[in-house]
Amino acid sequence: MILSIESSCDDSSIAITGIGDFKLHFHKKISQELEHSRYGGVVPELASRLHAEALPKILEEAREFLPHIKAVAVTNEPGLSVTLMEGVMMAKALSMGLGVPLIGVNHLVGHIYSLFIEQKERLPKRVLLVSGGHTMILDVKGYKDMEVLATTLDDSFGESFDKVAKMMGLGYPGGPVIERLAREGDENRFDFPVPLKNSKKLAFSFSGLKNAVRLAIGELKNLSQKDMADIAASFQKAAVTHLLQKSKSVCEKLEPRDFAIVGGASANLYLRDKFEKLCGEKGLGLEFAKMEFCSDNAAMIGRAAIEAYKAGDFIDPKELKVLPKSCFT
Repeated sequence: MILSIESSCDDSSIAITGIGDFKLHFHKKISQELEHSRYGGVVPELASRLHAEALPKILEEAREFLPHIKAVAVTNEPGLSVTLMEGVMMAKALSMGLGVPLIGVNHLVGHIYSLFIEQKERLPKRVLLVSGGHTMILDVKGYKDMEVLATTLDDSFGESFDKVAKMMGLGYPGGPVIERLAREGDENRFDFPVPLKNSKKLAFSFSGLKNAVRLAIGELKNLSQKDMADIAASFQKAAVTHLLQKSKSVCEKLEPRDFAIVGGASANLYLRDKFEKLCGEKGLGLEFAKMEFCSDNAAMIGRAAIEAYKAGDFIDPKELKVLPKSCFT
C-alpha cells in the first residue's frame, strides 16, 4: 500500500491506497474552512498550524496500515509553501522511519488522477482543471506525458467566484455560496462581458469580468437579496460561457478526444450541465471525478503515486523540496 499526504492549502488529508488493486483502504480529510471564513480567505500561517495539529491525529487513525506501507507519497507542488512543508516534513519522517521510498506528487497531477480513484487510468483525454488556484486545459496522454494547451492570464475560475462572493460580503469559500445564490437569480439581468470573447488566443482571463461585477455592485450601492442572486447568476453565466468557448476552440482546432473536468470548482452543477451539453453536441465522452474527490484530498495523491511507484519514480528525502509556484514542466 501507499500512504499519501495532502496539505497544499487548507485541507489536511491522509489516504492509504492499494498498489495492485487501486483500492482505497483509508481516507480522511479535515477541512479548515470554518477557521478561515472569518478572514475572508486562507491565512497561510494559520493553515500551517492547523495542519501541524490535524495530520498527526489522522495518521494515528491509520496506524494499523503502517506495516503494509511500501511507499510514502506527498504533495510538494504547487501550493502554499508553509502548508506544503507540513506534509513534506511528515512524509520525509515516515519514509525514513518505515524504510520505504518517497514520492513527490504534483498537486495538479493529483487532480487529474482523481478521475481514476479505485480504477485503472483511461487515457488519453483532454482535461479542464478548474480550482481556486488554477484554470487550464491539458492534453493528458500519461502520468509523465501532459501538455498545457491553455491556462489563465490572471485569476483562476475558482478564485473569481471567491472574490465576487467577498465583494458582496458572503464569506469564504465563495464558490458554493455563489452557485446557491445563482439558482435563485436571473442570469440575464446583468450583461457581464465574456472574457476574450473575440480573441482567438487559447487562454483564460477573469480579471475583467471580476471588475465588471465590482462596478455593478458599486452602482447598486445597497444590495437586496434579489440583486445578489441576479449578480451571482449573471456572473456565473459569463464565467462558465468563457470556459465553454475556449474549450470548444480546443475541440475544433485539435483532433477529437474525450473530455474530463477536475478540480474543486468542477463540483459546480451549472458548469457540469453546460459541458454535458457541449460534449454531447461534439460527440465526445465526458468524465468528472466523484463529488467527494473534487476538492483537495489525499486519495487523488495516492492514486497518482501508484503510477510513480510503478515507474520507480522515487526521490531521496534529502532532495525533496517544496515548490509553491511550480506548475508543469
